[in-house]
Amino acid sequence: MWFSNILALCLLAVVVSGEDKKLSSHAASMADTSTNLAFNLYQNIAKEKGLENILISPVVVASSLGMVAMGSKSSTASQVKSLLKADALKEEHLHTGLSELLTEVSDPNARNVTWKISNRIYGPSSVSFSEDFVKNSKKHYNYEHSKINFRDKRSAINSINEWAAKTTEGKLPEITKDVKNTDGALIVNAMFFKPHWDEKFHHKMVDNRGFLVTRSHTVSVPMMHRTGLYGFYEDTENRLLMVSMPLAHKKSSMIFIMPYHLEPLERVEKLLTRQQLDSWLSKFEERAVAISLPKVSMEVSHDLQKHLGELGLSEAVDKSKADLSKISGKKDLYLANVFHASALEWDTEGNPFDSSIYGSEKLRNPKLFYADHPFIFLVKDNKTNSILFIGRLVRPNGDKMRDEL
Repeated sequence: MWFSNILALCLLAVVVSGEDKKLSSHAASMADTSTNLAFNLYQNIAKEKGLENILISPVVVASSLGMVAMGSKSSTASQVKSLLKADALKEEHLHTGLSELLTEVSDPNARNVTWKISNRIYGPSSVSFSEDFVKNSKKHYNYEHSKINFRDKRSAINSINEWAAKTTEGKLPEITKDVKNTDGALIVNAMFFKPHWDEKFHHKMVDNRGFLVTRSHTVSVPMMHRTGLYGFYEDTENRLLMVSMPLAHKKSSMIFIMPYHLEPLERVEKLLTRQQLDSWLSKFEERAVAISLPKVSMEVSHDLQKHLGELGLSEAVDKSKADLSKISGKKDLYLANVFHASALEWDTEGNPFDSSIYGSEKLRNPKLFYADHPFIFLVKDNKTNSILFIGRLVRPNGDKMRDEL
């Protein structure tokens, strides 16, 4: 009897340890906040980006805001917490919640993705970082700390770019060509993200096709093709096609939103809210889809300083008002620059595909999703419902093709 009870307890422990650990309420709250931040920040950036690609990781931006909250006081700190919708959270719970969320969604083994995240805060050569700030920002947000001298501006910029290239193993060779404000704190997020499909594309099903940037500008890109069962929705009222492709282990998915025909994405972006996305997702149905996607390799860098200021962080980005005195012990810093840079790749790689459905009724009459013109994409985490990345592909890398008569 005694032995059987012990055995039962051991088996129960194995079962519990094998289950997905539930997020704490603080991490779930921060996941919700980062999702709202995704759409607000994307909309703000899109207003002035023209024909440029966009790529932001809301959970990484949220964690950087947590680091700023850790280093700020008074009304500056209140603004940061307000932007994070964390006014009611204790300081400790804000940081543990954000740390838990980022650790959960970036676990490369659980999610079978490549996601390298490096964060660094630079201060002027005159600054002295507080020991508590260095210790706690490293503990919760994995931030490095460095002084930088902008008297030799070119050398300083090269140093930042070299650090980013090294931490992303060469995938992100350049963060910026210039730094306008050199008298404050400079935050850098440097990332490399490569998802792996739950069902791979066949490496031989790749050929060069034209991608229409505008009606007068077409570039040649390698396009990969496959037919499979995917979540699909066609919004006939708004003339949009959408498809959801699970990533390996099905812990997250890539969602693509594309207008029927080539057009500026402004119309689609005005529709893009959290509520609208939830409405669209509720109408997805699994069905056969013939997908053609460009193989993508994109590097995008945004200076979020102005955008965060416009979303409510007005004091931290203002030299005369910022109180970041918990960073250095003095009221001598403001957020001069917030560089958020990512390299993103997707190609044919993924898990073996289910060949048993080929030739079956399941794949008859597939819908067509042919991504040869600008589209919006999101990487959505299925456990936390957070948005890991949100972006748009407007101008892929490729040689310009000769305009046809």
